[in-house]
Amino acid sequence: MIPRLDRDQLAAAASALARENVFIGTSSWKYPGWIGSVYDEQRYLWRGKLAQSRFDAHCLEEYATVFKSVGVDAGYYRFPDDRFLRRLASQVPDDFRFSFKVTEEITIRRFPNLDRHGSRAGQDNPDFLNADLFVNAFLAPCAEIRAKIGVLLFEFSRFHPGLFSRGAEFVERLDHFFESIPKEGWQYGVEIRNPSLLHPMYFETLRKHGVSHVFNNWERMPSVEAQRYLPGSTTADFFAARFLLKPGRRYADAVASFAPYQHVVEANQEARESGADLLRKGPRARSSFLYVNNRLEGNAPATLAAMLHLAGRL
Repeated sequence: MIPRLDRDQLAAAASALARENVFIGTSSWKYPGWIGSVYDEQRYLWRGKLAQSRFDAHCLEEYATVFKSVGVDAGYYRFPDDRFLRRLASQVPDDFRFSFKVTEEITIRRFPNLDRHGSRAGQDNPDFLNADLFVNAFLAPCAEIRAKIGVLLFEFSRFHPGLFSRGAEFVERLDHFFESIPKEGWQYGVEIRNPSLLHPMYFETLRKHGVSHVFNNWERMPSVEAQRYLPGSTTADFFAARFLLKPGRRYADAVASFAPYQHVVEANQEARESGADLLRKGPRARSSFLYVNNRLEGNAPATLAAMLHLAGRL
């Protein structure tokens, strides 16, 4: 039986793993549904009510007393600036690590038909895997807080048929990109959403550059457990894993089922056991990272506690 979520025990287990070069955390952190478990409501009250602006501005500091890492989505939508990065870094201790998604300007092959893309919607992205743009607009501002950065995540949304002239083109462009960017002092991970790309050429290219394939639970992807047992899928001397969704479930359906993320609604035993196995056996010559999203079971901190329990760490 998994014990009730105990914040102090969870914090102690996360700290112990961080000392062993394994950082666990959640995908983002601004969830009022965690008040009472991760967050102390009294810190964010104003005239007897939750002040959402106060919570958003200050909850990271409290989050960092429990976990030693967090996945940051904000960098995906626009390039990070120095002020934003300094503000984040100032709220966490020196042994905390942020893992940032790389901005979509680098990872989108064709802009989807979304309002935020304006006139570019439906157009090919001329800066897809533009190494110079990545170095100057993303890596350069991150350098100031490099000591607090974990893995930089290149999340590639599902490529639709016809986006590449031939099947190997994406992997060849990845190869050229990683040849062209700095390696020293940085850790990179690639997360894909096309199961057909999980083949030896892709894994070999990542291994060549010391880049981790990011094991990920997502709508059309095989489970993390299935990906881990593909030949050659461990491509670096560290691991990165993101437990985001139950495979086969749409993101919007998970939001509708699980919000406001106060507790586990549907346990995913396979994901829990796979996470626990990574915590026990995953490579950790360099810092490794495991993240859980609320949309997997309904409450990411409780899912992490379950993984830690199965791994014998809680």
